[in-house]
Amino acid sequence: MSELFSAAEYPKLLVGLSEPDDAAVWRLNDEQALVFTADFFTPVVDDPYDYGAIAAANAMSDVYAMGGEPFLALHLAAFPADLPEQVIIDILRGSADKVREAGAIVAGGHTIDDDEPKFGLAVLGFVPTDRVLTKGDACPGDVLVLTKPLGVGIITTAFKADQAHLEHVAIATDWMKRLNRDAVVALRASTVHAVTDISGFGLLGHAWEVAERSGVGLRIRFDDLPLHPGALQYADELLFPAMASKNQADHDVHVTFAPRLEHEMQLLAFCPETSGGLLISMPPHEVEPFLARYRAMGHQAWVIGKVLGAEPRIEVV
Repeated sequence: MSELFSAAEYPKLLVGLSEPDDAAVWRLNDEQALVFTADFFTPVVDDPYDYGAIAAANAMSDVYAMGGEPFLALHLAAFPADLPEQVIIDILRGSADKVREAGAIVAGGHTIDDDEPKFGLAVLGFVPTDRVLTKGDACPGDVLVLTKPLGVGIITTAFKADQAHLEHVAIATDWMKRLNRDAVVALRASTVHAVTDISGFGLLGHAWEVAERSGVGLRIRFDDLPLHPGALQYADELLFPAMASKNQADHDVHVTFAPRLEHEMQLLAFCPETSGGLLISMPPHEVEPFLARYRAMGHQAWVIGKVLGAEPRIEVV
C-alpha cells in the first residue's frame, strides 16, 4: 500500500502508511489536523450494552493516543440475521452513550449480515498540528508510564471458559469502558516524546513498536506492572487467549526476560488487551507533575520502566 500512496505525493498526510501509527493524521491547516481511525472486534463480554461501550472506548482510544479529541463516529456492524433486535439496540446504545461521554456524535454507520457478531467504529478527531503524538520519538532517559492495568485479555478468556470469578470480570469490564480522554488532557501541560495505546499486540508488542520506531531500547520492570485482580491466577492456570502465543512468536526475538520470570509471566506481558491504557514516554522531570494532575482528576498511572540509549530491543527485568 505504501508504494501506491507515496508520502511525497501527499504532504498533508502527517501520519500514514509510510510511518504506521495508531491512527492516520491529515493536516487541515497550520493549526489543526484531522485524526482518522477504525476498529471493530467480536464480543469480549456477554452484556450487549457493555460490548457496545467497550467497542466505542477502544476505537476512540486511537484518537486519544495521537493527542486528539474525537468529534464524529460511524458504527461498523456485522450481526447474525437472527440476533434479537433488543440485543442490537443495546449494543448501539452502549456505543452511543460512550461516544456522547467523549463529547462526540454518532452520525450513522453501516451494517452487514454475518454469522458471528462484530462491532466497532470509524472515528474522526481533531488535534492541534503542534501537539500530534506518535509512537516514534521516545528518547534515551525517558520514563515509561502506563495509564491502565493489564490483564483484560486473559480475564475475558477465562470468563468464556467459565473459569473466571465474576468480580474479576466486573472490574476488567469497568476499566475497558473507561476513556483515555483524561490522560490526554493531563498530558497537555507536559513535554511528551511518544505515546501509544495498548491493545491487541499486548504490552510488549506495542512497546516494541515504540522501540523500533524510535530507535531505542526499553527496560520494563515486571514487578511494577499494574495487573487486574485475577490476572496472575489465570496465568498460573494457563488460561491465555491464542493471541498471546502469537504475539510472543511475533516479538519474542526482540525481548529478553530476567531468568526469574517464568513462562506464564512472560506470556502475560504479551497477552492482548482490549481498550487498554496509554503507554507514555516522557522526560523524567515531567513524570511527577503529570501523575499529580492525573491524580487530581481521580485517576492513577504507573511508572513501569525507562528508555535506553541502545539499539531497539526490550528488557523485562
